[in-house]
Amino acid sequence: MKRIKKSVAVLALTALIFTGGTVSNPNVELVSGKSQVGEASISTIDMDRLFLKHFDAENVYSHIYHLSENIGPRVTGSAEEKAAAAYLKREFRKNLYRVTEQEFSIPDRLRGTLTLDGEDVPITAATGSAPTNNEGLTAGLFDAGFGAPEDFTDEVEGKIAVISRGNTTFAEKATNAVAAGAVGVIIYNNIDSLVPLNPNLAGTEIKVPVVGVKKEDGARLLEQSEVTLQLEALTNQTSTNIIATRKPLISKPNPGIVYITAHYDSVPGAPGANDNASGTATMLEMARVLKFLPIDKEVRFIAFGAEEIGLVGAREYVKQLSDREIERSVANFNMDMVGTKWERASKLFVNVTDGEPNIVWETSQNAAKKRGYEDELLLSQGGSSDHVAFHEVGIPSANFIRREPGTGALEPWYHTPLDTVENISVDRLQVAGEIVGQAVIDTIKKDFRWKKTNGGMMKVEDEDIYTDLK
Repeated sequence: MKRIKKSVAVLALTALIFTGGTVSNPNVELVSGKSQVGEASISTIDMDRLFLKHFDAENVYSHIYHLSENIGPRVTGSAEEKAAAAYLKREFRKNLYRVTEQEFSIPDRLRGTLTLDGEDVPITAATGSAPTNNEGLTAGLFDAGFGAPEDFTDEVEGKIAVISRGNTTFAEKATNAVAAGAVGVIIYNNIDSLVPLNPNLAGTEIKVPVVGVKKEDGARLLEQSEVTLQLEALTNQTSTNIIATRKPLISKPNPGIVYITAHYDSVPGAPGANDNASGTATMLEMARVLKFLPIDKEVRFIAFGAEEIGLVGAREYVKQLSDREIERSVANFNMDMVGTKWERASKLFVNVTDGEPNIVWETSQNAAKKRGYEDELLLSQGGSSDHVAFHEVGIPSANFIRREPGTGALEPWYHTPLDTVENISVDRLQVAGEIVGQAVIDTIKKDFRWKKTNGGMMKVEDEDIYTDLK
């Protein structure tokens, strides 16, 4: 019943905007004034109250549930990522948006298994590693300590080197192992973790398979004589960006563009409820609420694929923007991990790539004050999400993300199988939606004033709300 009442209110508002009629429904707030043009009645639409009334974190939670529980881990290039893209496209179209897709190629990757005593051990394949053949690699193990040159002996020849994290880089460990005659490399973490170590080879290509495992699995490997490692090369795969566009209510040449963005892919093994179904779902709910409200700028909602493998989707999108589109671009509001229930993540960080306040921070700060959330926000310098791609071409941008103040730590179930809906806070979804939604409204809205004419309604005056931020 609550949802039906909200829909009626929004439809009533839409009727008012396009017909010039009056509204008797008390659920629609209007601020009345007098026209300076004849005796015509003028109404200013209170977008702030309308957004606050209709934004519902329970809807956000429902989207998160579908993406993380019904679809599950949405690994870049996978069938699950494509299922999520189809779902997002349907939801945007359901809300009357013009939707386009941008498909793009992704770098070749590896996936595989490590079998120990008939049991599969979780692994992460290093980018730059070589694959195995189809049958996999079955070989003995050699304890290579920290992987320094002096840690290897002639006994490593033809074996898989098992190496601890620490002291030297992953690339140096792997290079030293290959030089000593190893046919594979397994690097184990030196601290406890819920997920396998991801050994970043920093662009170095290694001619043998290289994988990472957890600390506890490394200890198990050192007690074994032989394992089977199988790595398959994934080639010619694609990912997709889903773009939903809302044009200004009043047609005008070259309107400003505001981008509301989030990535929808996740890492292997993680359902990705917070990272980043939370940001994606908040964006969907914002799109639902904003679909009928009057705007004087172009709004683009973009769900990016392939964020987890290096912001690939965002950079593919930004690089196809024309110079004129970049000039028209006002701001990028990016949301990534906004719904964790981890108590210590008490601040919603507004991560700006260069650490300098910009229009996204300013409008967000003002929005938090309006909504009574002054203590929620923290300006911080940070990258590692899709807002970086916009910053790189000069578009003001920021990423909204829940972290622990002081340490900047993320939730303990980040990139783990525990990133599920059970660890999502509906209250924090509401806070994020209200702050970012209010900031977006303050960026896009005009003080619309209309007069009734024989041909319908005509705009007679508009006024920027945040000209002081330009």
